[in-house]
Amino acid sequence: MLCCAQRIHEELMPGTMTCKNSIRICCIRLWIYLFHLDFTQGQKESVVPLPESLQQFVDELPMMPTIQGYVTRLGKIQPHEITVGMYAKKWKFHRDLPPTPVYAFGTTAKAACVPGPTIEAISGVDTFIKWENHLPSTHLFKIDHTLKIAMPRSGIPTVVHLHGGLNEPESDGHSHSWFTSNFNEKGPTWKKEVYHYHNKKDPGNLWYHDHAIGLTRLNILAGLLGAYVIRKPSIERSFNLPMKMEYDRHLVVMDRNFNRDGSIFINSTGDNPSIHPEWQPEYFGDVIIVNGKAWPYLNLSRSKYRFRIINASNARFFRLALSNGLPFIQIGSDSFYLEKPVVMKEILVAPSEIADVVIDFSMSHTDQIVLTNSAVYPFPGGDPVNHLNGQVMKFVLDKNSDTHDHSSIPRDLIPIRRLHKNMTVKTRYITMYEYDSNTGNPTHLLLNFLPFTSPTTETPKQGTTELWYIINLTDDNHPLHLHLVAFQVVSQQALNDTDDLVNCMLKLKDAEKCDVWKYATKNKPTHPPANEAGWKNVYKVKPSYVTAILSRFSQVDMSTFPFNASAEPGYVYHCHILDHEDNEMMRPFKILP
Repeated sequence: MLCCAQRIHEELMPGTMTCKNSIRICCIRLWIYLFHLDFTQGQKESVVPLPESLQQFVDELPMMPTIQGYVTRLGKIQPHEITVGMYAKKWKFHRDLPPTPVYAFGTTAKAACVPGPTIEAISGVDTFIKWENHLPSTHLFKIDHTLKIAMPRSGIPTVVHLHGGLNEPESDGHSHSWFTSNFNEKGPTWKKEVYHYHNKKDPGNLWYHDHAIGLTRLNILAGLLGAYVIRKPSIERSFNLPMKMEYDRHLVVMDRNFNRDGSIFINSTGDNPSIHPEWQPEYFGDVIIVNGKAWPYLNLSRSKYRFRIINASNARFFRLALSNGLPFIQIGSDSFYLEKPVVMKEILVAPSEIADVVIDFSMSHTDQIVLTNSAVYPFPGGDPVNHLNGQVMKFVLDKNSDTHDHSSIPRDLIPIRRLHKNMTVKTRYITMYEYDSNTGNPTHLLLNFLPFTSPTTETPKQGTTELWYIINLTDDNHPLHLHLVAFQVVSQQALNDTDDLVNCMLKLKDAEKCDVWKYATKNKPTHPPANEAGWKNVYKVKPSYVTAILSRFSQVDMSTFPFNASAEPGYVYHCHILDHEDNEMMRPFKILP
């Protein structure tokens, strides 16, 4: 402990604004030490001393229930309206853990689950969802009122965003469009009770989650998330990928810590308690949850299986691999199919990213395979994983299975219409910056040095392509997410002498006036890896790099949106580390006609 305090004192330089990851990591280690010390002294008898007492691979992986967002009448698939509620209930995450108080999505309180039911839609067929808030008047977790948060007189504010969806502004789940139980109170940009999802896109994977201003990290931590898939049989049948429900599974992955009574543990004291009493820059848990179970197992036959992997963690990156060396065959990234399958030994999945993969278990030389994680935390300069958070789940193969697997891996998937710089009508520079206290701990994070509530500065015109240069002046990798639009990554280029650049940017707040490119002349730009070279709606923005993306403000086939994308309340872009998003790392953008 004394060593840590001394290291913080030595490494914190006067006037330094950018937090050093080494200081933050040291503080995490100090907290863990004190956490264990406190427990052994009997002062926190309700707290599990990390999850050492929980045995791994004892609960079977659940298959989440499904809801169809369409109906079939007289042989024709037609639009459908469904109602999905948010309920407070208890959920069993592990065989040896008491039931956990959670918030869960479901058609009824009894049916509600964590993650919520998988909603299935058909491409081109509208789905209407009435999201109902049945939550109690007070939150499961302590609320930090020093953040800009939704503040009703009573009740828990929620609003649902369909991540990766081609959503009209009124149904996008804007952070200020929150509402409380029975719609008693509503946020300033609230528009309607029933959300309209047009599903006018190619088949792909999405997910839905809470997006209330200042409360997203807590509401998702409590359980408000679920998978959403858009299918297009006319295209997908020809791929001959694993299609039966048993062989086509979602894996919704997240991390949590628990108290001895089963409740979710979150440290209720902020890193800067005099500034933010509760907020911390990242939430990490040692218990890895997949489909609502801690370190589950899945019994399999020696066949091909498709796994739609969603990282629903607040801040944890996962670098996934299979313990026996089997490869992943990645067929999709975020909400889009790749152009061709890509064989990967490991896959790095940031918070909110989706990796759609096939694993051919007929090639396995072992009967048991662990899905492992090796991503340090915070990423990329944090602590190495341990035997707890370094394991995700186990696959157990039937030694005697004799399955006739007729599925295959296609050579080609969905062609991608490539964007080029010569299509650009506007170039923008987006700077990521973190402000720290005099102890070196983050106080808030901004995009372009502006808070969320400052007037909109990004106003792209519908039907155009813009080149955005994302300048990351922090120590963290930030998964940048744009609502509504898809983009293609052009390159990433490392920066040198970032201290000088930071000083200039703090003074001028203008990348062009600071001549950002003179700090990158020593480094060649690198192109995105093959598994991320198609359409994206989230991308990992490296620290001390400039990341170039081409954003298309139309549908990916270049046609116009099937709704008025210029309507209020507009859209947002943000870091998808939820703790950052909740503390100002989000900005609005407005599409012009």
